[in-house]
Amino acid sequence: MANIEELKQYKHIHLIGIGGVSMSGIAEILHYWGFIVTGSDSSESEVTNKLLKNHIPVTIGHDLENLEKSNLVVYSAAVKKDDVELVRAKELNIPVIERGTFLGMLTKAFKNTICISGTHGKTTTTSMVSLCFLEACKDPTIQVGAYLKQLDGNYRVGNSEYFIIEACEYVESYLKLFPRTEVILNIDNDHLDYFGTLENIIKSFANYVKLIPENGLLVINWDDPNCKLIARNTLAKVLTYGIKNENANFVARNITFNSNGFPTFDVYYNNNFYKTISLSIPGKHNVMNALACIAVCHEYGIEKEDMKNALLKYTGAHRRFEYKGSFNNVNVYDDYGHHPTEIIATANALKQKKYNKSWVIFQPHTYSRTKNLLDDFANALINFDNIIVTDIYAARENNTYDISSKDLVNKIKDLGHEALYISDFDEIVKYVKEHAEPTDIVLTLGAGTVTNIGPMLVDLN
Repeated sequence: MANIEELKQYKHIHLIGIGGVSMSGIAEILHYWGFIVTGSDSSESEVTNKLLKNHIPVTIGHDLENLEKSNLVVYSAAVKKDDVELVRAKELNIPVIERGTFLGMLTKAFKNTICISGTHGKTTTTSMVSLCFLEACKDPTIQVGAYLKQLDGNYRVGNSEYFIIEACEYVESYLKLFPRTEVILNIDNDHLDYFGTLENIIKSFANYVKLIPENGLLVINWDDPNCKLIARNTLAKVLTYGIKNENANFVARNITFNSNGFPTFDVYYNNNFYKTISLSIPGKHNVMNALACIAVCHEYGIEKEDMKNALLKYTGAHRRFEYKGSFNNVNVYDDYGHHPTEIIATANALKQKKYNKSWVIFQPHTYSRTKNLLDDFANALINFDNIIVTDIYAARENNTYDISSKDLVNKIKDLGHEALYISDFDEIVKYVKEHAEPTDIVLTLGAGTVTNIGPMLVDLN
């Protein structure tokens, strides 16, 4: 059970931005532990409705009444400094804590916090580890970055010393955590709007690794040269995994794919046969994610059969190569991939499936990422037969970068590959309906609103 003595000084905790992926999980954990929890959010959602159903009061808009009764206010990074509730809390001298810092306090309460990090694959690997711990009846608390059907949400409140959490490197929020185990899946050039350079990202991960106690565990990708650079920054036990690097502790061999692109492979531990594993999600990159999961579970004494069963049951988190339905015998999938490395991994996973022609409808995510990685995006997208690019999803940014989706389309054309720029989603749906042929595959790709196109295509069946 978690040790919550440090938190007991706060009886009533108010959360601003309670509808966020991480904040909602925090609310449920605190509610389970017996705290009075209230919150507000700018808009109603499935998440806020679920919180209300679980007897956590949520106000859409501002909630000064509950805020004024609280002993502590937690706010998400999306909340502006001039937010009415935040200003009022400071006027009343109520302590205010940013979400990342408070999440660190929560991780400190658990004897075994397992943090899964890396530029790509965090949500999938966190989901895999979570399901293995559930299969082994270890009753973990879980916080993952997407809806997972086995949890009926993105979090679970357990009654054990285990807290399995997806830990993001953006703005270095993971440096506020108290991990006993860290999994580092890869280190790539993302979030350059914050980090500036890949070298700064590597330095940040090196500082993150230093957080592991000497009796802790680091599980790290031995195929990734950037990961190798930082493994020496801890005195904790290090377990390595890989496909290319045969010197790793956990290695996948004899990888085969079925007609859905789902892999089966033999796991070797220190060069001895360990277990044959089959996945229900496509792609070689998910073999790597599974190896990371197996390394963690091995160290925590989970039976091989439990790992095998849990990994086979895992059919993917929301928006991770998710099947949306079909129209005219054309299958439609949706994926969150918004970085060139992720696009290539998704394209390679797609190639393991049987189909006629592939279609990608890509929505670039943030102007800075599109500008910094323009050539890489173009080279990644030409792995698809038909390419449609829609407008850049701004997220947190203004377009001060002099960049547009047309620049990406022109770059693809420079590589000798045809591509279309279509802004309007209805027009995209119309074009695809008119031109896609039976047994084609359509993939909507990106971290923004492009996810809405799949259901539009399927609903027009």
